[in-house]
Amino acid sequence: MIVLVRRAPAALLTTLLTTLLTTVLLVGAALATAAPAHAGLEDFASYQPEQRCSPKPKAGAEYLAGWLVRKYGGARGRIGAACTDSVSEHQEGRAVDWSNDATTKAGRARVKAFLRDVLAEDHRDRPAAKARRMGIMYVIWDDRMWSAWDEFEPEPYLSSSCKKLKKCSKTLRHRDHVHVSLSRKGGYGRTSFYDGRVEKKKN
Repeated sequence: MIVLVRRAPAALLTTLLTTLLTTVLLVGAALATAAPAHAGLEDFASYQPEQRCSPKPKAGAEYLAGWLVRKYGGARGRIGAACTDSVSEHQEGRAVDWSNDATTKAGRARVKAFLRDVLAEDHRDRPAAKARRMGIMYVIWDDRMWSAWDEFEPEPYLSSSCKKLKKCSKTLRHRDHVHVSLSRKGGYGRTSFYDGRVEKKKN
């Protein structure tokens, strides 16, 4: 028996080819825009106190200091500090002071916006996503402290240099600046927030 094979109409073939090409292009675009392997979110930073005298500002801290002013306003403060017997991440060049005045509405609004942004959940409902990507260990501002090891829950803060709050200076109470301490990786710009923004260098 002879079976006759009918050719598919040209219009049908064109439609099939167009559909196939569109599918290939969509798959390619999805692969191209997929999150890179390093896009996984960092854990909450552990406490890494200053261990050596190295006050030169590190790349991540330097970038963050400028980024805060560009995005929210306020003014840059110190990063590095002369080494003493005390323990401070400033003495390792990985703590950022961001000048804001807690007695002004504008100052409070800037810091409130910063804390809201960095402590917010990301699109996967992961808490404090940007703070973790930045490598933030803790933030001190206006008699309160937000620590990564406590998942950034605010707690009352009193400087070890003060016996009582009312005898503490405005600076020691962090009412004229925000203190942001970074992990070593964050300080060097080796966490995901700094990808493509900070040149990676060896210690």
